Amino acid sequence: MAHHRNGLAARRRTVGLTQEALAEHMQVDRSTVTRWESGRTAPQPWMRPRLARLLRVDADGLDVLLTAKPPNSAPGQDSLTYAMHHPDRVGLPAVATLRAHFDGCAERYDRVPSAGLIAEAAGQLNRIAHLAAGATRGRIQRELHILHADACTLMGQLAWDASQRRDHTTAKTYYEQSTGIARHLRDTTLEAHALLRTCYVALYGSCDPQAGLALAEQAAETAERTSPALSGLALLHVAEAHAMLRSTSDCERALSRAERQLDRADGSDAAADLVSPAQFGRLAGSCYLSLGDHERAETLLTNTAEELRDRRKSRAIVLGNLTLAHIRRRDVEAAVASLIDAIAELEITRGGGGMNIVFGAARELGPWRQEPLVAEVHDRLLGLMTAA
Repeated sequence: MAHHRNGLAARRRTVGLTQEALAEHMQVDRSTVTRWESGRTAPQPWMRPRLARLLRVDADGLDVLLTAKPPNSAPGQDSLTYAMHHPDRVGLPAVATLRAHFDGCAERYDRVPSAGLIAEAAGQLNRIAHLAAGATRGRIQRELHILHADACTLMGQLAWDASQRRDHTTAKTYYEQSTGIARHLRDTTLEAHALLRTCYVALYGSCDPQAGLALAEQAAETAERTSPALSGLALLHVAEAHAMLRSTSDCERALSRAERQLDRADGSDAAADLVSPAQFGRLAGSCYLSLGDHERAETLLTNTAEELRDRRKSRAIVLGNLTLAHIRRRDVEAAVASLIDAIAELEITRGGGGMNIVFGAARELGPWRQEPLVAEVHDRLLGLMTAA
């Protein structure tokens, strides 16, 4: 009976590789990687040195990852329990288990309320920090520090979102911790991610496009050589800052630069998971909304909303911006329809960014508040506010 090699899959995710990317580097089909991780087959001996290099482990470490254990033996969890009592002896299986737990929490961010994830994420952060402080072996210590930086960034993200984007101080404190760890490791991708998150607070929390522009440009430059995906994402926010400052030419130049960087990104990019195919349309639509080109914004945002069915918090933001585009084109019926869709997403996720945009859009519907459709959606918003 085959048993899943959860450690192998977790290690692949830790080094930022999708199954497709690993398969491409190994010159095999994705189904081959799937069979390795499911425990149905194992890599041929001649393949293992290359696989070890890609997973950044030595031969012994790869042997551990390829040793499939029955689920009821929970090898990773057992090793994690042991490591918590003996941090100086933490090994790769414990680190892989921690990474798998973290990835599971992070993957739920865009689908569920942040307040419901904070306790779990804080517990993970405490365990990771404890082991990172006690680890003595170089490679394992580095992996734990990388995970520590990621966990700090996620905690800042959760705290800010759960506060409806009001608690800037807590978010920035976590991001500063992540930035400090990244600089200590000289990991420019980690550093750029933390800088970009800090940029979001400036742009969408403090509403300070100049400060946001400086942070986004710093993030784009920091990630340029190591992560086209993250550099491209930062450039999209450079464009948004320019749009907020009403500079059309600078905005469009940044959008073009972002598009070129995103085109360079592939599955081997450590930040590939931060960027979805809908990312460009989402940010470009927001840019043109700020610049007053409401027709162009409407087209981009409509298409993007259709592509984001599985990312509820992001979709609520797009639908909120789409509502604003409809209102400014004086299409009240379309505005109400997109606003109702946005509220439906927010009733599930309580996303802070979506909440702010939706309530702002509702205020812009004020001139039509006597119309039955608008009155009905205001009642739905009142229910959303009461539940909050």
